[in-house]
Amino acid sequence: MGHNISGIIKTIRNLMRGDKGVNGDAQRIEQLGWMIFLKIFDDKDIEMELLDDNYVSPIPAELQWRNWASDDEGLTGEALLVFINTELFPTLQKLALGTTNKRAILVREVFEGNNNYMKSGTIIRQVINKLNEVNFNSSEDRHMFGDIYETILKELQSAGDSGEFYTPRAITNFITDRVDPKLGEIVFDPACGTGGFLTSAIEHIRQKEVKNIDDRLTLQKSIKGVELKPLPHMLALTNLVLHDIEVPNIEYDDALSKELSSITQKDRVDVILANPPFGGNVTDGMEMNFPMIYRTKESADLFLILIIQYLKDGGRAGIVLPDGSLTGEGVKARIRQKLLEDCNLHTIIRLPNSVFQPYASVATNLLFFTKGEPTKEIWYYEHQLPVGQKAYNKTNPIQLKEFDPIKAWWDNRLESEQAWKVDIETIKNSGYNLDFKNPHKKEEEEIHTSTQLLEMLHQSFAKSEVLLNMLKSELTNE
Repeated sequence: MGHNISGIIKTIRNLMRGDKGVNGDAQRIEQLGWMIFLKIFDDKDIEMELLDDNYVSPIPAELQWRNWASDDEGLTGEALLVFINTELFPTLQKLALGTTNKRAILVREVFEGNNNYMKSGTIIRQVINKLNEVNFNSSEDRHMFGDIYETILKELQSAGDSGEFYTPRAITNFITDRVDPKLGEIVFDPACGTGGFLTSAIEHIRQKEVKNIDDRLTLQKSIKGVELKPLPHMLALTNLVLHDIEVPNIEYDDALSKELSSITQKDRVDVILANPPFGGNVTDGMEMNFPMIYRTKESADLFLILIIQYLKDGGRAGIVLPDGSLTGEGVKARIRQKLLEDCNLHTIIRLPNSVFQPYASVATNLLFFTKGEPTKEIWYYEHQLPVGQKAYNKTNPIQLKEFDPIKAWWDNRLESEQAWKVDIETIKNSGYNLDFKNPHKKEEEEIHTSTQLLEMLHQSFAKSEVLLNMLKSELTNE
């Protein structure tokens, strides 16, 4: 079956390329997103109707997938296009919300942030018929499709602007493995993108601990996310539904919009896994939700404060942070000081700067910390590119197996060519700088900025000038 599903997706991609309305990867993925969502949702409705005679779907009967899409010979051409644009979308975007019906809210959220881009009703029908070949009620099919959905999301990384929502799977899986969320712990990602960290956590817990229905219900209740942009928010909802989370708890909001002081014990979580947005300025005024001493326009730094605030005592975090957040004075230094005083930042993995190519060529780091005890020393580990590889790129992305040496080192840490530790006194004396380079590296690998090179060249010319003049005077005196 597995091979068949990837074949189905390939066919759908080729069909969509023939539709003039769909422009590029991001739109194709958005289009596929709402269709998959609606089909899985209806499959689940049918299952729930069988289990509970009183269950009624929040979707009006004529808009349910089974009643307009599942018959191969059903609505097509212009009639189908008109139905989708004038009935399906407008109705679901304004779906009446029952006070308790979370499934209604879910449908509305998906359709509010979404569009039908396709212009050919005939091609839409062909795509729908292909999707109907996948049986989402078979868990094997669903998980297989979940894996393929991952590869679809990965294509967003190279679709221009949308790359920021996707963290390479090797990184989400490695971080999740090290932080090791347990069944019953609340796992939270305040900037969850398309849901990569959350699905890593779901699979990690499922494989280790989920044995029965009760465990599944516990897991469903313990995964939380927030995402600010409509496209990744919708893709994350669908992603979690594919991973057996019936009503995903992903808020459509800006996590920075809550006043820091309003986040109290009842909001705190056990585990945070995140790749907060960086380099971007925060939405106007959001920094006013933070105490004066921490106000900055750099989103990654505000998220760091937010994450510390959201963790319970004893709570654990694994996050991705750019080099820029490891240094800097003023507010940046105060934020790092708070991190080191409130949490034990025990490990920083330094990654090569091409991990997020082609979206960003910023050097990034993986930070692991536990809240409730101050940092005494930090272990650093410099992750190496595979032998012979100059950089990561689309064809050679970072692979999970590359982290095996770090996993082997993790529990009994020793200094090595790749690993070193720095004590808190050294860090305090450097103004809470965390940007410590590998001390075992040879000098010649040092990389200089163009300003530095100009200065060195300038000094070198000055030195030559002095030598020339000495030589000149020697010659004149002879």
